[in-house]
Amino acid sequence: MKIYFASPLFTEMEFQYNASIVQKIRDRYPNVTVYLPQEAAEINDKNAYADSQQIAQYDTDELLSSDLILAVLDGIHIDAGVASEVGVAYQAKIPMIGLFTDSRQLGATNAKKLAALQEVGESQFAYVNLYTVGLIKLNGTVVNSSDALVDAIASYMEV
Repeated sequence: MKIYFASPLFTEMEFQYNASIVQKIRDRYPNVTVYLPQEAAEINDKNAYADSQQIAQYDTDELLSSDLILAVLDGIHIDAGVASEVGVAYQAKIPMIGLFTDSRQLGATNAKKLAALQEVGESQFAYVNLYTVGLIKLNGTVVNSSDALVDAIASYMEV
């Protein structure tokens, strides 16, 4: 099985986060191949040069040769590259697991938080683009922790 790990990869925090989750996957499923774009030095070494077409072609080829897509949805907005990868995976009918860990999901029954929704600019809840989430859910699931993500992979593995 080959997994494509779709996530932003531009800050030290993102690099470390991606690497830590992928290491959990590799430890738990040693027979699984995980493509982590930040490890593809030929197109993602930011000291070197790759143009938009090279990046798009390389990552799309890797994505389309994958059996499962993992998509990190965290951030102020879903990363544009991740959203594009989700769209390609949906069209190719590749199963997906989305990861949305924003802590503002908590408190869905808190009366004060619910009442605040009636006041402009006072939502206490995180927003995630519903179109992108919908594409994932139409072809998979969305989980809210990295541990749940790693666990969910098992249901997509061939028996």
